[in-house]
Formats: sequence, C-alpha cells, structure tokens
Amino acid sequence: MRLKFLTLIAAAALLSACASDDETAATSGNSGQATAPTTEGTAPVQSTAIAGPTPGTQEHLTVNVGDRVFFDTDRSDLSADSREVLEKVAVWMNSYPVATVTVEGHADERGTREYNLALGERRANSVSDYLVALGVSPNRVQTVSFGKEQPAVLGSNEEAWAQNRRGVFKVN
Repeated sequence: MRLKFLTLIAAAALLSACASDDETAATSGNSGQATAPTTEGTAPVQSTAIAGPTPGTQEHLTVNVGDRVFFDTDRSDLSADSREVLEKVAVWMNSYPVATVTVEGHADERGTREYNLALGERRANSVSDYLVALGVSPNRVQTVSFGKEQPAVLGSNEEAWAQNRRGVFKVN
C-alpha cells in the first residue's frame, strides 16, 4: 500500500513538472514558435510570430512610412501631401538615430538634361531642408540629383511624368 501511495505521488509530481515545461515553452517565444499546453487526445496548437522588415532598414521605411514624395510640373515646393509624408519620415528617422538617408531628386523626361538635373537638385534640397526643419540632423541627410536619368515609370504621358517627378529616400 505504501509503495502504491509513493508511486502515485511521484507520478503526480512528474505530470506537474511536465505541465510547467509546456507553459514555459508556450510563453517563452525563444524559437519564434509557441506550443500551447495540451490535454490528452488533442494536438498541440502552434502560432508563428509575424515577421516583418528589420527596423531601421530601407524596407522598414518603405513599408511603414513611404519612401517618396511627388512634385508638380517644374516645381520644387512641397505639397501638403508631401509635407505629411516628410513628417512621418522625420519621426521614423528620430526613432532610428543611427539611420542616415540620401534624398534623390528626380524629374520627368521633358526638358534638357541640365535643366532636369538642376530641378532634381532643388527637389532633393527642398525635401532635405524640410526634414532638417523637423529636427533631423543635417549630418544624417545627403542629397543627389538624377534629373531625368532614372525614370520610375517609362512612358510619355501625364501618368508616367507624374510618377517620375519625385524625391526618393534611400537608407544608407
């Protein structure tokens, strides 16, 4: 009788130790997957952590904030929509203080190469100046102009031109 009683206590202790390991595994998340505690006759439930872009990277900026602003024809001033995007970019940059960006200025295909390089430079500077005004250190923002040399969309129509008149942020 005494042996049966000791065996019962040992079995109960073993089962309670196993239950705590399952709970620890379910909440630890060390492997990116958690297995819920099971009861007899049911299969374990697995959940996978949602993986997203690495914080502070180009992909993270593009997915969570946006990586470009657009301009009107022959203009380098910022629209209300562009300022809204730049405010989000400034918050993002201040959240990742080691991140630096290069602002690329682009133009559509119309006009001379020289005119579009100068226009792209004014656009990149306009974006950079606004970011600095929002509190981003000027040491963290560089500019470059590509003029009409790197169109985002090929075509000789208003839809293509509108997509090519842009400032693009590249995380360095």
